[in-house]
Amino acid sequence: MVKRRTQPSRIGLISDTHNLVRPEALAWLARCDAIIHAGDICNRAVLDALEPIAPLTVVCGNNDMGDWAASIPLHATLDVQQVRIFVVHDIADVPRDLHDAGVRVVVTGHSHKPLIVERDGVLFVNPGSAGPRRFKLPVSVGMLTIDGASVEATLHTLTP
Repeated sequence: MVKRRTQPSRIGLISDTHNLVRPEALAWLARCDAIIHAGDICNRAVLDALEPIAPLTVVCGNNDMGDWAASIPLHATLDVQQVRIFVVHDIADVPRDLHDAGVRVVVTGHSHKPLIVERDGVLFVNPGSAGPRRFKLPVSVGMLTIDGASVEATLHTLTP
């Protein structure tokens, strides 16, 4: 019997849109199988623009207030193939028991600083901010490519 290999899953990462959905971000996310928004959405229209592209996982950021945001969770966990992903807006709110929970990837936002770093076997990814430019930081998004138990993260600058 020949075992079929599954296709890699592409998970688009976006955060800190702060009411702004850039066409370049939508184009980048258009090739994704799913999208994670790591908070600071600031307006329901942002989610309305993302939802038609791919299944959406969203967490609440410190600027997400009002009735439209009341049902958005503070954190989320999702399993893609054999990889468990934990999503929270602020890295300060990441629990210490990641290994006990089987988490392999943590996706955060908040700092607006794009980052990929592995710590103690856990991959931490912040796609940066896809919204209005802040300070001299790039405007960026990210991607997780998951193939079975293997995961790779990349960042993509929308505007330098």
